[in-house]
Amino acid sequence: MRRYWQKKPLLVRQAIPGFQPLLSRAALFKLAGREQVESRLIVQQTKGWRMKQGPFAPRGLPPLNQQGWTLLVQGVDTHDAGAHALLQQFRFVADARLDDLMISFATTGGGVGPHFDSYDVFLLQASGRRRWKIGRQRDLALQPGVPLKILQNFEPEEEFVLEAGDMLYLPPRYAHDGIAEAALGNDDKAAECMTYSIGFRAPGRSELAVEMLRRLAEFTEDEEEAAPTEASGRAGGLPRAYRDPGESATATPAALPAALAAFAEQAVREALKDPLAIGCALGEYMTGPKPTVWFEAPLQAWHADLATTGQSSIQLDPRTRMMYDRAHVFINGESYRGKGADATLMHRLADQRALSARELRKASASAIALLADWHDAGWLAKVLPGADH
Repeated sequence: MRRYWQKKPLLVRQAIPGFQPLLSRAALFKLAGREQVESRLIVQQTKGWRMKQGPFAPRGLPPLNQQGWTLLVQGVDTHDAGAHALLQQFRFVADARLDDLMISFATTGGGVGPHFDSYDVFLLQASGRRRWKIGRQRDLALQPGVPLKILQNFEPEEEFVLEAGDMLYLPPRYAHDGIAEAALGNDDKAAECMTYSIGFRAPGRSELAVEMLRRLAEFTEDEEEAAPTEASGRAGGLPRAYRDPGESATATPAALPAALAAFAEQAVREALKDPLAIGCALGEYMTGPKPTVWFEAPLQAWHADLATTGQSSIQLDPRTRMMYDRAHVFINGESYRGKGADATLMHRLADQRALSARELRKASASAIALLADWHDAGWLAKVLPGADH
């Protein structure tokens, strides 16, 4: 982190020695056929590039003997336990930054063209071989008329060939181009090129500002609705709606009133003055599920006695995003005020993504009730003794 993170690339030979793909080709293709899974097919043709969004029917992909095509499957960690476990190894970076694990399957010559990402990425070769060309790109002009953001004048500075288990880290905006190469496995059969991309979130300043202000405005609106209405219509020192009883007639009706501009500025200042509200808005935004994620109610009912008598443990669902700050606990876009022993327990759940039966016995009745609600929403699962995790 000191020497490389967001500073320069790092090649790690045999980062995971003897690594084997977590999903077979058939399992990956099946995943790409599901409606709730984000997938893309990218084909390089003599006339240029073609991209198609999934889901893909079993026969919707090109034949394996056709060169130059790539299948990208996003968010595999939310659909496969092994991929989720692999992603946990990268939690030396805050969860607020960790995004997902994408799998790229490519036939010989397949790739997505020279490009750059606005976020950090670890490229782990799962099987086969891929040749990477990388460089600090100053000319960021893109090829026109292409459905992908492909650099027009890519100038590589270094070149590496990654075998299974090798990993390459690239900081944001570091241009790279990966091409699948023919390779043989240990059984002397053709090895399929699969690359696992561990990506990180990097919210833009404008994106954060829009989301934060929207949520803060909602908080303010909720507070105003809950507050008693005074005869003057004021709440918190600021009128709920703009008023101008002293305004005189105008000969320039198209001019924005200065008093209205001042009212708007004050409204923004009011929304930003509470640091707890700002933290709350940020936590809710960073833990909000992606549009492709939804939860299902569990088949097993929650029994509080199992949680309090040491007969079961709990673990967060792989799709659940849970974080905290000094005053709140955030889970899947919702926030809860927390303090004392229960807050400490919830922090442990967020960090460990699980609580043992022994730890659960320390939870208060209100904490158990909250966990039961999360269980019923499908956000966490109860694990009975001897059950397969």
